[in-house]
Amino acid sequence: MADLRYSDSDLAEFKALIESKIEAAQTDLDGLRGSLSHADDNGTDDTAHSFKMMEEGAATLSREEVAQLAGRQEKFLRSLENALIRISNKSYGVCRVTGKLIKKERLMAVPHATLSIEAKNAQG
Repeated sequence: MADLRYSDSDLAEFKALIESKIEAAQTDLDGLRGSLSHADDNGTDDTAHSFKMMEEGAATLSREEVAQLAGRQEKFLRSLENALIRISNKSYGVCRVTGKLIKKERLMAVPHATLSIEAKNAQG
């Protein structure tokens, strides 16, 4: 019978990975929200260079596209936060369909995954 859960050291490793992804995703989301709130304000003279560059890049996207990206980013953040909850209750990394452990390589690539590759492929 396969292990029913990942070890505490593995969980700590996944937690660190997820927390770094949350930080990066939150920064991206803040930038998207900032671009939405400044979409009607073309004056970027008093803003930081990096924000100004992002603002100019976002200007090529419509408000609707930026809003869609922000929505996807919010969903991604919720998925990552839910993964942290699964880590805290030690159910992280268990496929919700098969009940088997999801391969570590998959979780390192997609840390919010709740399905093993087998279960994901079966969904077709």
